[in-house]
Amino acid sequence: MAQVDSLEGDLLVGVRIECPGRWLESGVKHRVEKLFVVQVDIWKSSLLVVTLETYSDAWLTMDTRDREQPEVYAENAPRLATALEEISALFGAAPTPGDPNRHATPTETGFEDPMVEGFSYDDSWGTFEVAARSRLLRSRIPTSEDEYQEITDHPVRYFTIQRDEQTLGYIWASIGDEAAGYEPRTAAGESAFEAGAEWLLRLRAAHSQGLSALAALSWAAQSPPRPEIGLVVEDTPQEAPSLDALEELSGRY
Repeated sequence: MAQVDSLEGDLLVGVRIECPGRWLESGVKHRVEKLFVVQVDIWKSSLLVVTLETYSDAWLTMDTRDREQPEVYAENAPRLATALEEISALFGAAPTPGDPNRHATPTETGFEDPMVEGFSYDDSWGTFEVAARSRLLRSRIPTSEDEYQEITDHPVRYFTIQRDEQTLGYIWASIGDEAAGYEPRTAAGESAFEAGAEWLLRLRAAHSQGLSALAALSWAAQSPPRPEIGLVVEDTPQEAPSLDALEELSGRY
C-alpha cells in the first residue's frame, strides 16, 4: 500500500497470489499447490478489495462429481469457517459472498449445503473440468494431426510421472485402440501442465514413428527427454479400468 501511495495518477494496482495448502480426508493430509488464490486490488489508499478464491471441493457436503462426502466436509469446512472469521476480524467487516456457480453457493462462513437441491449438472467433473484441463494442456503445444486419439472406452495402462517426489500426472495408452495421452494431476498446479505438454510431444514423436499406442507408452517411459519434466515411477505400467477412472485419480489426489 505504501508503494501504491507513491504512484502518480488514478492507478489500480492488483496482486494475485496462488496459495498451496492441505485438505483432510480420514485424517490424511493431501497437499494442493493451488488450494486458494488471494487477489488484492488497491486504488490509492481509498479502496482496498481482497478476494479469496478456493479451488477445492473439500468444503462441500457433496464433491463436484455429485457424491456425498460428509466426512470430508466435517474435517475441512470448519477450517474454512475459522479462516473467514479471522479474515473478517482483520478487516473489520464480514466477507461479501461471491456469486453461485455450478458447484456451490458461497456464504459468509463457507458454502451452502448442495445436498439440499443437488448440483446443476449430474456430471460436472466430466462435463466441464476434464474438458477445461484438456484445453489448458493442449494450448501449450502446437496443433497437429499426427497424434493418437484423445479418448477411449477401453481400459488403459499408465505410468506415474514424478519430480522431486511430487506426482505431476499420468501418461497413458489404451489397451483396445490407438488412444494415448497424459492426465495432469490437478493438485500439482501449473507444474503438472508444464510437464504434461512435453510428455504429449513425446507421444506425438512416437506416433510419427508409426508406433502403436501401447508401444509409444513404453517408448516414452524408457526415454524421457530430461528430468525437469519428471520421471516414470514404476518399472511396469499400472492399469485402470477406464480413462474416466484415471481422470478421477488425477483430479482427486
